Amino acid sequence: MSEPPGSPLIFRRVPAGVRRMHLRRFAGVLRSQVAGGREFECLITTDGELRRLNRDFRGKDYPTDVLSFPAAGAPRAPFLGSLAISAQRAAAQARAFGHSREQEIEILMLHGLLHLLGLDHETDRGHMARTEARWRRRLALPHGLIERTQP
Repeated sequence: MSEPPGSPLIFRRVPAGVRRMHLRRFAGVLRSQVAGGREFECLITTDGELRRLNRDFRGKDYPTDVLSFPAAGAPRAPFLGSLAISAQRAAAQARAFGHSREQEIEILMLHGLLHLLGLDHETDRGHMARTEARWRRRLALPHGLIERTQP
C-alpha cells in the first residue's frame, strides 16, 4: 500500500497494531514544532533493512533501532534528511520499557530528528539529552534513548 503524496512516513511493512494516521499526525507535529516547518522523511521497516543500512552507511554490521541520514545543507536546508526505524526493535524496546510500540516509534522519530537538526549526544556534553528531555515532556513521551543509557 502506498503512502499519500507528501507523507513524511514510509511503511515498508505495516506493523500490527500500529495506527498509520496517528504516526503521520505525530510526524506533522515534529515537523512543525521541532523542525520549524522543515521537511524530513521516515521509513518504518525491518531489522534486516536497518542492519543493511547500518552496514552500508556506517560500516557496522548489526541492526539498530534508528538511523539518521542528514541531507546536504542540513540542519538549515528545507529538507533535513531521512530517518529509518526498525519496527521490530521498536516492539522489543516498547515491551522492555513498558509502553506502546507507537510511543517507542515516536521516541525514535524524535531522537532521529534531533540528529538531523545537528545534535549529537556523543559529543555535545549533554545538549541533545536536555533538548530531547524537554521535547519528550512537551510531547508527553516516556523516557528517551539517551536517558536509558545513562546511570
